[in-house]
Amino acid sequence: MGLTLLDNYPVKLNATHFQRPSKAKLILIGIAFFAAIQLPGTGMIGVSQAQTAKATDKKTPQRIRIQNTKSIGFKDSSTSKSYKANSLDPELFRKKDPSELTGDTIGNLDYRVQRGCYRRSFSEGNLPANLGINDPQFTEFFKNQTKGFFDRMRGDCIPYALALGNRNRFDSLSIMNGPIQDSKTEIWTFTPSAADGFLVQQDYLRDESKRYTEIELPLRDVLYDQRKVSDKLPVELVWELNSLIKQIYPEETNSLENSNSVVRLLVDFGDKDRWAQIWAAEILDPSNKEVFASAFWLERDGIPGGFFTGSGEAIERAFWTNPLSYRRISRGVGNVPVSRKKSTKISANTNATAPATTPQQRYRAHMGIDYAAPIGTPVFSVANGKVVHLGFSGAFGNLIILEHQGGYRTYYAHLSNYNVELEVGNEVRRGFEIGNVGITGRSTGPHLHFELRKDGVYVDPYSPRMQLDLWSMRDNESGQLTREILLLGSPPQL
Repeated sequence: MGLTLLDNYPVKLNATHFQRPSKAKLILIGIAFFAAIQLPGTGMIGVSQAQTAKATDKKTPQRIRIQNTKSIGFKDSSTSKSYKANSLDPELFRKKDPSELTGDTIGNLDYRVQRGCYRRSFSEGNLPANLGINDPQFTEFFKNQTKGFFDRMRGDCIPYALALGNRNRFDSLSIMNGPIQDSKTEIWTFTPSAADGFLVQQDYLRDESKRYTEIELPLRDVLYDQRKVSDKLPVELVWELNSLIKQIYPEETNSLENSNSVVRLLVDFGDKDRWAQIWAAEILDPSNKEVFASAFWLERDGIPGGFFTGSGEAIERAFWTNPLSYRRISRGVGNVPVSRKKSTKISANTNATAPATTPQQRYRAHMGIDYAAPIGTPVFSVANGKVVHLGFSGAFGNLIILEHQGGYRTYYAHLSNYNVELEVGNEVRRGFEIGNVGITGRSTGPHLHFELRKDGVYVDPYSPRMQLDLWSMRDNESGQLTREILLLGSPPQL
């Protein structure tokens, strides 16, 4: 598929603050989207860049990329004396107490999004109250700001995406001036201000770009035939797409793969300074455009980006706990019994043996998840990160450690070999094949020992009580999601 990447054009942005504007601080990122033009034979649509341009004077880290679908060679580092092993950094292995864990471990667990197309009426200014936002101050602000907006309405309904938090707290509201997406489309996003009052961001979708490409794939191919998918996507996105669709696939309609259902994607194929990325994925009926499920990618400050569904559900936990296709979890986080030998006690008076007292069972901590899988099973990076360790490490055997934003590290142990392209200091993308399952180090059978650590503290990713900021919507990200739902999703139906 031939791709042309064009520079972004400026997008007009206006921000209005209702109260104390000198204290409000908001970074407005212009996003332009042009969905009316279909390029013949390619299914391409125009969407503008959703991120600010990077500074040109920053040094670009070395990155590992695979832009084809051919298998790459591996060297068996477990049997060769010449494998690369860097000197061990004690800080990577220092055990910390859970009391040292820092960061948001709760998050907005009640976050949810509702989306629709509200039929136009003479009381459009009362839209917030009609959607269930019980806030007179916001209703008044909304009326004052949208007088001109509704004069430019097109169509019979007002597309909207509303995000609510705990106890129906208003988080964000995005509205569009009609269900038509073209050069005259406007999307306005309202959010509460940290300095009291409210903020509004206005995005005018006037300029076209080809950074985003629209692709439609049969659902059955995405679920069951990755070879066909790999003809359309970079290899690292194939693993991510398959994992994503399996998470959002609606169980109540588990026969969709036998229908004509398709997966609609908006993909940025990236360049030398930017990872390839899926920005939106929808499972839909191509005949009537009914959307059965959807997910959208968010870039996040201070932590790795993540996917959230069109209803606001966080699905990142599953990505961070699936580094390979495994048969079963053979061991989780907890205490593991230490093997012991039977002993006998010799009597000093009779020279006869007597039963010895059964020794007390000893345990050792097992901080990590063991995924049983055959030797050679591919192991993938669970998120974008940097290689900080690659080599042999005692009981871990052949070990790779990736460092991620926000103080997170992931450990991949007992590997039989590494990806030959990897070196310490490389940046790797989520879904990149970093090595293969093995039996090196202290291991009684082939498996991957996987660990997730936050600020050096072991984290049990399967514990329902553990809610990391990776896996929940943060308050300042709400407007970004509702805006992208309207920008990148299929037009809502009345």
